[in-house]
Amino acid sequence: MSSKVSKSNSEKTEYQANTAPVSNPAAQNSMPNIDEKPKRAKAATKRVDKITETPKNLPPATSPINRNREIVAKINNTSMVKSANKMYGGYLSNTLNPVSQVADYSSIIRDLNTFLQNKNTLNDLYSVFTAVLTEKLNCTFVAFGAYHEKSKCINLKLTSTLGSTYSSKVFLSESDNPIIQSFSKSSVVLSKDNKFLNIPYLKESSAIILPLISLNQTVGVLILGKENEDCNLGILSFIANYAAMYMQNVDLKEKTNKYANADNLTNLYNHRGFQEILASELKKAEETDSPLSIVMFDINNISKINRELGHAKGDEVIKLLAEKIKQNIRSNDKAGRYGGDEIAVILPNTKTSDAKYLAEYITYTLSCCFVDDVGPVKVSVGISTYPDNTKDQEKLLILAEQAMYISLAKGYKEGMSAIVSSSDFNFWDDTALNSFAEVIAKRHAQLGISFEDELVHKFNNEEIISQNHLMEMVTSLAGAIDAKDPYTKGHSTSVSRYAEALARAINLPEDEVQKITVGGLLHDVGKIGIPESVLRKPGKLNTDEWEIMKQHPVIGAEKVLAPNEALSHLIPIVKYHHEHIDGSGYPEGLKGDAIPLSARIVAVADTYHALISDRPYRKGMSVEKACQILQEGAGTLWDADLVRHFIAIAPSLATIV
Repeated sequence: MSSKVSKSNSEKTEYQANTAPVSNPAAQNSMPNIDEKPKRAKAATKRVDKITETPKNLPPATSPINRNREIVAKINNTSMVKSANKMYGGYLSNTLNPVSQVADYSSIIRDLNTFLQNKNTLNDLYSVFTAVLTEKLNCTFVAFGAYHEKSKCINLKLTSTLGSTYSSKVFLSESDNPIIQSFSKSSVVLSKDNKFLNIPYLKESSAIILPLISLNQTVGVLILGKENEDCNLGILSFIANYAAMYMQNVDLKEKTNKYANADNLTNLYNHRGFQEILASELKKAEETDSPLSIVMFDINNISKINRELGHAKGDEVIKLLAEKIKQNIRSNDKAGRYGGDEIAVILPNTKTSDAKYLAEYITYTLSCCFVDDVGPVKVSVGISTYPDNTKDQEKLLILAEQAMYISLAKGYKEGMSAIVSSSDFNFWDDTALNSFAEVIAKRHAQLGISFEDELVHKFNNEEIISQNHLMEMVTSLAGAIDAKDPYTKGHSTSVSRYAEALARAINLPEDEVQKITVGGLLHDVGKIGIPESVLRKPGKLNTDEWEIMKQHPVIGAEKVLAPNEALSHLIPIVKYHHEHIDGSGYPEGLKGDAIPLSARIVAVADTYHALISDRPYRKGMSVEKACQILQEGAGTLWDADLVRHFIAIAPSLATIV
């Protein structure tokens, strides 16, 4: 982009600010008569720029605006034309005339200060400067050039009055370019044209190139396109340096934030930084309607490595994983230390299949690396993808973790880890459900949710596609509920089997039998809302605890089943299986035939399994003893006819308790 620029004073000159005070302050308000030619040379050595008349109704003298005005006044007191002969050989330029002042520089500084308040990015700086200088100085374009140390170039961004934006690079080796001359010598350069920019269709105009200087360091250039209009180069230099300080503050803030969000061991983002980057990238993915994948790596056996070989060896393994990830991800991918030994990678614009390819390659490179006393580093890998798996940030991370735990459960095959995506498994599979429980349990305090709440949410939002799918969901949910109560493990499955047998014994239609079978599985689903301190109490419950326990039929019916239309027909079983024939049951004290038949069947099955099961305060009863108790309560607690049929089939219902 280099272009030759004439070194003659009529085409280009360098401006060195002269800060010597004016010997005659009264001259500040005088204007030269340019028609008096004999006096021109003398006037050129003493002329100073006239400050624009101070507007009325200004803020108090102590305000930031008036302090800026004082600075402006000091700059304007500098004798500009002491260097005019040096610049123009004693003649005023027709292109850039620093003599007459037409712009309200106080207004410019006030606007820049006002509009840049609460702004904190370079884009904000570019936008505000472009808007203000274009309007106040009639610039045909405004361009910022920021120095990039590694590339040894000026990264240029230019915006024209038509709103067109151009970007380019100017390398320091292009010494003839006025941009490089201004930057290298930290001086103002004036050019009668803008051809050095090499930008097609840019309106022709002269140009002012101002170095951006902050703390005695030149950090770039500010370029203004002007059309035969006057300007005050001293104040423009002040404005440019104001921009330079802003740029350095932004750079310092970014470096500070990067340090605050960096993990000391791996130099990746820490957990907080990773979450912030993920939120930003998800917003971009939503705006561009593009996919985004998260790949999560977990080092296998890291606890054993730390315990047996020391934490220094564990840190060595973690650093190795971080290095392999950094070496193999793209420049726009972001990696962070998500947990102690977990590293997650954000892959913008990446589908699941491409994320798997990257994960496979990284696990391959790790398998080729041997750590002393450890051997090859083995990892478990989980993947989740936006928007295919979910659009929610937290759930996207939960699914990636869940997939990672499933990968750990599947282990290694042929030296390679099982790479699992959230799209690869059925949530209601036992391994998947256990992995989900592990993730939620680990992050309970952070998320503020429980495994049970998330499980019910998932259950109610699942689209049931077949009877087998329904049974799989219900069985998994029942198993999770039974797992809350160590004394009733397998209870729901057994009650379902007994209830099904009793329904068949009284010759109910097949669809009714199936309903009772599923209802038996879910009869205690309301225990999902009962505190574990009550469920796990080894002794008998006191009055208050018993009142809490008696809420589980209502919780099951209203919280779990009611929101799911496909399961609403099971509500009578779940809600009324603790009602008694004589009205002494709960929750509503129904009597006799007012209790649905399906609920009466499940009530008999539920009682029988409870009687034959071991409890902390007693051993399980024999079949004969349990049947005797059922017989004693027939007609008062339980349906007499159902008890009679059940006692007949009980000996054949062999079970392992």
